[in-house]
This record gives sequence, structure tokens and C-alpha cells, in this order.
Amino acid sequence: MLGKMSAVANWFCLRAQPKHEHIAAVHLKKMDGVGVFLPRIRFQHNTRQGLAWVTEALFPGYLFASFDWHLSLRQVQAARGVMGVVHFGARWPVLDDGIIEELKQAVGTEELHVISATLHPGDTVEIAEGAMRGLRAVVSRVLPRRARVQVLLELLGRQTTIEVPANLIIKEGDVREGLFPLEV
Repeated sequence: MLGKMSAVANWFCLRAQPKHEHIAAVHLKKMDGVGVFLPRIRFQHNTRQGLAWVTEALFPGYLFASFDWHLSLRQVQAARGVMGVVHFGARWPVLDDGIIEELKQAVGTEELHVISATLHPGDTVEIAEGAMRGLRAVVSRVLPRRARVQVLLELLGRQTTIEVPANLIIKEGDVREGLFPLEV
């Protein structure tokens, strides 16, 4: 919703310095009259040393804050880690409380959702990247030593077994699937 600001707290989208969303959130939480919501995800990521757990913002470079625009705008914009409040010229978009509530329900009360790395034969999954992106498959075998998963999928009217890196698989029911469909 775009429009006039009222003398009550509204939710705004804030732009954070790169990789500093958590720092901005900590400093904003210390301010009177400012509510903060920073949804984060925790997942395993392939590194040179093998799989490592990574925690990052669900929306890299952004977080949400609730404050009275007239009273706290300058203080919020000056907070450490904050680059500014998202606006378009003289228009300052206000986020509907319902959107924030839906995100809170999806991510959880701790503002952190752990994406399960545990796959078992029979699990329904979706391929997240590559030529097979968006295809649904069933896990037929987990190959932990190679960090790969063998999946059975229907391709050109036939059932085919392929091996896919485990980090390119999204388990059915994963929060990422509900929040961000894989279609571009």
C-alpha cells in the first residue's frame, strides 16, 4: 500500500548493508518504538572443505521494521547496518500487517527456519537448479559419501533414475517451496 503516513507504527522494508542484516536488526531492536522482523534460513551448503551449515537472511539485503514514520524515520535510517528505508521518490510503501504475519507463521517465532538436510528413500523432492529445475522426483537412494542423491523421475513418459547433488534438492513441504515457487 502506498500513501499517507499515519501517527502509528507501520511496517516498512529496510535496505541493509551487504551481509549486515543481522547487525541492523540488533541495533534496531535496541530502539524504543521500533519492532524488527528479520526472517532467516539455515541450510547446508557445499564448500571446499565439505558441507557446512550456513545462516542467511531469507531476503538478502533486506529486513522489516515497524515504527512511527514521523517520529523515528531519521533514527531508523541512521542505525548501524541500515542503508535506508525503501521508498520511491516521495512515496514510502507501507507493508500490510497480514503479510508480516504470514511470513512470521511460515518462518517461525524464532525468525529462523532450518531447512532439513535429511533425505530418505521415498521422499518426494523437487530439483532446484540445472536442466531438470522444477521437476518432481522421488528419492530412491541417498549417497552421503558423495553428497549426492539418486532420484527417480518421469521424463518423456518413462521413469528414469539420475544422480543429483544433494544441495540442489528441495524436500516436499520445505518452507522455501511455499514462499518462493521455483518458476521464474
